[in-house]
Amino acid sequence: MPPAKSISRSASSTVNVTAIVSSLLTVQTRGAGFADLTAEIASFVRDAGAQEGAVTLFIRHTSASLTIQENADPSVLDDLMTALGRLAPEGAGWSHDTEGPDDMPAHIKTMLTATSLHIPVLKGKLALGTWQAIYLIEHRRAPHRREIVLQFAGVSQDKAGPPSPPAAVLSRN
Repeated sequence: MPPAKSISRSASSTVNVTAIVSSLLTVQTRGAGFADLTAEIASFVRDAGAQEGAVTLFIRHTSASLTIQENADPSVLDDLMTALGRLAPEGAGWSHDTEGPDDMPAHIKTMLTATSLHIPVLKGKLALGTWQAIYLIEHRRAPHRREIVLQFAGVSQDKAGPPSPPAAVLSRN
């Protein structure tokens, strides 16, 4: 007897893109570690009037990265920093050390993680799981100013009325 089917899928929904909304988020880090961006990204989605679509984040750096991770237990983030440090330690004989001993390990950590994220927006909200948060990971020891390009593409509800005309750019910072 075959096992019971353990997969299900909701009915599909279709939307036509009516807006592309872009913004530049600048974050001053405190040095190596995680910075929670979830509230700021949710605010961008609200300000864009986003209804259905996706938000993309792209970090414009090679020694910092983006990730979605657990937001309930801070020891998860500590353990992730420990793991990244073990995978790309300082003082491992890297030839690129012009910007200091933490620079090449930072490049490797960025390569192992992500420089962009794509998050669905459903019914005006980020479609994150219960325990998920969006983080910038600073891989350098010193504080840095990091830039993240935010872009929503999808159906956007104008605050004053109906959806915007097709292919409208609502804001560009």
